[in-house]
Formats: sequence, C-alpha cells, structure tokens
Amino acid sequence: MSFLAKLLAATRQQNSLLCVGLDPEQALLPAALRDLPVAEATVRFCREVIEATAPYVCAYKPNLAFFEVLGPAGMQALLEIVRSIPAHIPIIADAKRGDVSNTARNYAAAIFDTYGFDAVTVNPYLGFDSVEPFLAYHEKGIILLCRTSNPGARDFQDLLVQSAAGQTQPLYEAIARRVQGWNVSTGNCGLVVGATYPQELKAIRALCPDLPILVPGVGSQGGDLEASVMAGVDAHGERAIISASRGILYASNEHDYAQKAQEKACLLRDQINLARARAINDRRTSSGR
Repeated sequence: MSFLAKLLAATRQQNSLLCVGLDPEQALLPAALRDLPVAEATVRFCREVIEATAPYVCAYKPNLAFFEVLGPAGMQALLEIVRSIPAHIPIIADAKRGDVSNTARNYAAAIFDTYGFDAVTVNPYLGFDSVEPFLAYHEKGIILLCRTSNPGARDFQDLLVQSAAGQTQPLYEAIARRVQGWNVSTGNCGLVVGATYPQELKAIRALCPDLPILVPGVGSQGGDLEASVMAGVDAHGERAIISASRGILYASNEHDYAQKAQEKACLLRDQINLARARAINDRRTSSGR
C-alpha cells in the first residue's frame, strides 16, 4: 500500500485528520517517569501516549532530533516506538533531510529500510538530485518543506523569484509548483505548509489540489486551527495532515498524562472535523452543488 493510500484509509477509518507529533523532551517528561533511565522513560511515555491516542489520529510523526540527542539508546528507543504503532496508522519521520545524492541514498535507506517509516520530511533546497533517492521509494511519502511554520520562514521563503516563463512569485510557490511537477512522474510527493500562514496554505492548496499537505504549527506555535483546516483540505475534506505535538504530549505532568493526552487528541480531532465539515460545505456552495 502506498503512503497516500494508507493515509486516506486511516483518515476514513479513524474519521480524523489529526497527526500526533512525538517530540519527547527529557525535561518535560511526566514526573512519574523521571526516575527511569531516559531512553526507557521515553519508550514508556511514547507507547502510552500512542495507545491512548490511536483511535483519534490519522498519523504519527516522530521528530528524530529528540531521539538522536540520546545517542544509540535513543535510536533503539525510536525503533521500539515505531514498532509499537498500530500497523494501519502511517508514520512520518520528521527528519528534514537534504544532501547530495549519494548521501541522500543512505538517508533514505535509513529512514525506510532500517526504521520502517511510511513517509519522511525532506528539504528540497539542494534540488531534484538530492530528492530523487527518496522519491525512488515509490510506496513511501516524500513530504517536501514548502512554507514552514517558524517565524524565520520569511527570511528566504518569501523571496521573489522568476519562473521560466518570466513570472515573479515567492519562493514557496515556486517550490510548490516544482513539487507538483515531480509528483506527476512519481506520485508520492507531499508538502509541509505551516498553520501559522493560512493564506499561503490556501494558495498552495489551490496550486496543488491533490497533494497531501502536512500542516504543523497549531497549538503552541499559534496557528489558527479552523483557518488551517479550511485552507488545507482538498475538495473532499481530506489530504491535510494537521499536526499537534506539545499540546497533546504534555497535557498533564502527572500520572494521568496518557488519559489527558487522549482527551486532548479527541477534542482536537473533533474540532478539526467541525472545520472540515464547514470547508466541504463551503466548497459545495461555491461550486453550486
């Protein structure tokens, strides 16, 4: 099953566009786990959050930085956590990899062959030859950074560039168009567009009506949940992956952390679905159906 097929199946089965980001910061782990060795605490924490939230999500997104910082034990923890996620739920490696082609081949093999992820975030800055080794994994999702959620995104992504046809456009639109072109051949591309920029998200969805879009930045980063869902979903209210991390993971610092994570995930799933229903209705109305 391809990543997109798996994502759509999970979206429909779970009735959810919510992706839970797994960013286990040592300093923020619940007090009940802090006496354990950090890698063991990380595995236990993530597994319990996964078990509690699995009915409400369409994907999980481990951020590799929070495991790499723990050294070999952290990477073993990552492997154990990935294997504990239910098989029907896709797993996105938040890795933001990007390098020359021979290095990219090894990055891709590590992500997909060693750790078994279904998709990965990739930085397209080096161009097609740096992305091609990832795209060669045709059943995997390659989610390219386009309009990221951080404030500094404007430093480069808003720069105006000229297309081959002589048209001026912001860099993020040029990336979206180029990725759309790659997807015609490979069929496994997606984009990262932050919830903190809903107008740009709306424009990119119009340019790329069928691509899956990973939307980080709701919650602690201040992204507008309703606006992001409305802008990010496709014509059928799908293909948007609304990512939340800290607000779910750290909903409680006490022994009830898994229960509170479950409650927060359920609430977010339901809020997303309200916005999703509105988006579908608005689009039907505007099309006259």
